Amino acid sequence: MAQALRPNTAGGLFATDGKPHPLQDTLLAVTLVLGITSFITALVDEDLHLLSSWTGLVAILTGAYGQWVSETTRERFGLILGLGAAGVGFFLGMAHGGLFGGLID
Repeated sequence: MAQALRPNTAGGLFATDGKPHPLQDTLLAVTLVLGITSFITALVDEDLHLLSSWTGLVAILTGAYGQWVSETTRERFGLILGLGAAGVGFFLGMAHGGLFGGLID
């Protein structure tokens, strides 16, 4: 019966190690914000292809580095969400005109 009183130390999906990770949290926030921005601008208007493709590319690069240095499942989960949104936004932006579409003729 004593085991019923012990806290679950195995952790869940969003368990952390109890230490601060400022670099990883910053990379997570940047990847999520840029990924969501890229995704939404790619869906809203085709003329926003410069914004969606560039923000998607930067989010993919920051998310990849964030995956490399991440230490907890919470960080990796958020980074994967941001990377997915960034990938869709980036590829839709590329399909609508690309990184330099209309700037270099």
